Order: sequence, then structure tokens, then C-alpha cells
Amino acid sequence: MTHLASHARAEALPAHLRTCECRAQGCLWHPRHRGCAGPVLLVITRDATGRVWRLTDACAACAAATDHTAVVPDTVLGRPQLPTPLSARAHRAHQSVASNGMRVREMLTYLASALPSVVSPAARLLALQCALRADTRGYVRLPPGLLRGMRLHGRAEVWEELAHGAWLRPPDLRAATVEVRLLDAAVRDHARGRTTRRQAAHWALQPRPLALNSATPPVVRLVALVLAAHLSPGAAQTVGMDVLTRLSGHSPHQTAELLDRLVVTRALACWHHDRGTDEVVWQLIGQPSLKAPLPRPV
Repeated sequence: MTHLASHARAEALPAHLRTCECRAQGCLWHPRHRGCAGPVLLVITRDATGRVWRLTDACAACAAATDHTAVVPDTVLGRPQLPTPLSARAHRAHQSVASNGMRVREMLTYLASALPSVVSPAARLLALQCALRADTRGYVRLPPGLLRGMRLHGRAEVWEELAHGAWLRPPDLRAATVEVRLLDAAVRDHARGRTTRRQAAHWALQPRPLALNSATPPVVRLVALVLAAHLSPGAAQTVGMDVLTRLSGHSPHQTAELLDRLVVTRALACWHHDRGTDEVVWQLIGQPSLKAPLPRPV
């Protein structure tokens, strides 16, 4: 990945010129799905034989639908960010949310394939913190305050869920500081840029502007986190229902109920599932009104 990223740096295109190359090829790289959507990402993909590798730009929807595909993190690319017509303070805030969201999104995508489908939302949130805070050898040290804030202090059953899939070695919960060893070697591929990853881990605890009360059940917090990790400029936000269900570990029906709860708690203004494109469209509280009102408001 690092070698291929060097080619991408040498041939980098401005953001406004990057397009989904999969769509340009008629979306032949993956099974038929709802269509292009989401930001354009740099991805690495291979064919079923493992002999042909491709480094290309693809939208988030095509990347998610293509087998044997991984997003090349910006921490590997080291691409400079283009300035935007915002104030310096607003620009820094926007860049911080975008950077944290990108890293959380990448890690949630990894966990969706690395963890068994039956792993609970609480265990997934804990796995995310471990993966983002791990060093290059897969070791993590979690202070008790972090686990208490997540309301997971002393929850041995959550650790057992992650240990059952051979993803980590269960820690000694009697120790003052919980020390964990992650067993999946793929975590080390995400271990570059530890400072920025720790910032992303901290943001994931209260992912603004979708931060929720710590008493909110993990099942609701995980869906809110997935939405926050896919935020983009604009009044209406979109993410594929397949992506939302895969990253949160729920069925479409369960996900719809959880989105309704976010509306009831005033975390979202409204949301709608476009069955034609299979996209979930939602609007945050306080955002400019849309030209066409979304269904399912409070």
C-alpha cells in the first residue's frame, strides 16, 4: 500500500478533478448496486486471482460494493489539503471533523469485516477505541476513566465477545490500567499517525455535531457515530443503507428504528430512506431547510 501510495503522490490530481473511475468503466468492477454516492476515495483493489492489483479513485459506494478493496488512508498518502474559502478558525474546525471522520470511517469499515457479525454495538465501540489507540505492535493501554465514560468499566462479557473472534487477548480487568494485545495483524497496517488516530478516538466518544449523552445506549451511539463519520458539506447528508447497516451491524429494519430514536431525541431533524437509490438521507438540527422536506420528522 505504501509503495502504491508513492505513485499516487507523484500523480496526484486536484480534488475537483478526481472522479469515480469505476463509474467511468460502467461499474464493471462490482455487482450491480444503487449507484455512485459519497466522497471520492483512493482505493486499492485486486481481482479474485490475486494477480491484478488496481490503484484508483472510486466513490464510497463503489468502493464498498467492490470485493477485495481497501481505502488508502490519507496518513499513508500524506496529500496536502487544499485551502477552502473559510475563516481560519472555521477551516481548522472543518478539517478536524473531516479528518477524524475519515479515520473513524476507515476503522469502522475494517471492523465490519474483521469482527463476527454477532458482536454487540458496545463491543464494536470498544474495538474501535482499541484499534485507534493501538501502537505498531498491537498493544493498547486504556485508562479506567475512558472505560467508565463509555460505561464499560468491569464489563467482562464485552471483552469476551472480542476475544471469542480471536481479535484480541482478553485483559486483566483487576489492573488499574487495562492493557490489551490485539491479535489481528491488519491493525498494524492502520497504526501510522498515532497522534491523529488518538484524536479520532477521542472524537469518536462524542462525535460532533452528533454528540449524544453518555447514558445513550451503545446501539444508538454506534449508528450516530456512523452517520457522523459520513458527514459532508451541505444541508442534506447521505449514506447508503447497505453501508449504514454493515458498519453498525444491524438489519435495515433495526437501523430505521434507531434513526427514528435519533429524531425523537433531537439528534437529527429528520431522515428518509430513498428505496430507489437505497440511500439514507438525513438532516441535522439547525441546518438550512431543504428544498423538499424530508419525510419522518418529529
